[in-house]
Amino acid sequence: MSDPAIHIDALTIRYGSFVAVDHLNLEVHRGELFGLLGPNGAGKSSTLRVLIGQRRPTEGRVSILGRDLAREWVTIKPQFGYVPDRENHFEEFTGRRNLQFFANLYGAASERIDECLDMVELEEAADVKVKGYSLGMRKKLLIARALLHQPALLYLDEPTANLDAHSAQVVHRILRNLVANGGTVLMTTHNMDEVQEICDRVAILCRGKLIAHDTPLALRQQHHERKADTMLADGTRKTFDLDHATERAELGTLLANGGISTVQTREFDFHAAFLKLTGTEFE
Repeated sequence: MSDPAIHIDALTIRYGSFVAVDHLNLEVHRGELFGLLGPNGAGKSSTLRVLIGQRRPTEGRVSILGRDLAREWVTIKPQFGYVPDRENHFEEFTGRRNLQFFANLYGAASERIDECLDMVELEEAADVKVKGYSLGMRKKLLIARALLHQPALLYLDEPTANLDAHSAQVVHRILRNLVANGGTVLMTTHNMDEVQEICDRVAILCRGKLIAHDTPLALRQQHHERKADTMLADGTRKTFDLDHATERAELGTLLANGGISTVQTREFDFHAAFLKLTGTEFE
């Protein structure tokens, strides 16, 4: 079996006495679209900073595409792309000129610029200065920039923030095509619908620790509370917990006797599973 795309072994990150990431162990497979989730302060951003070389681990070891991050950084750096949550474009340059600048740094072919502009549907705005771009257009230009050198590994921090529904679908299509062609994607997101739609597996962090790690469907099924919301014949509303035999029996009796006017089971909800696991809310 080939090496994983990302192997994190007992990663610990401290800021003074504060432990942002606490002995994290995690693997991301090659050809996988992986979601890193957690409430604010969970350790997602700190982990990502280590992966992109912005911060050294306090403890632990990280390998990327079979190479040690600390010892082989020069070899690793050209193999990944990064889409930050905050844009850093050259405002006075056009979209095309921004990409030309980075294509030169990456050594990417000039025709790749038009390919990437077309991929994110910015070809018509290519020669407009970025200062005239909307927030969504700026985000898509960041994605185009990260794809210029056709990286084997792509990191994204909130990739569809500020995007309308159509543009979000464009980004999802790009990411799925990337992994279908053997690439690997690691993304953070607050969008639970996005997690369920495109991620192969997810890891949930809370207070610097890994608290769950599985497919979105498995996590929903394992941690969702199975309940039925009803309105009784007398107009009273009552919720039955389907994991309790006595409540299931009571519900069955009421249904058989015509004592319930309406009944609705709750759909599997990844957001509910997240809240159950972390005991907190996305902010």
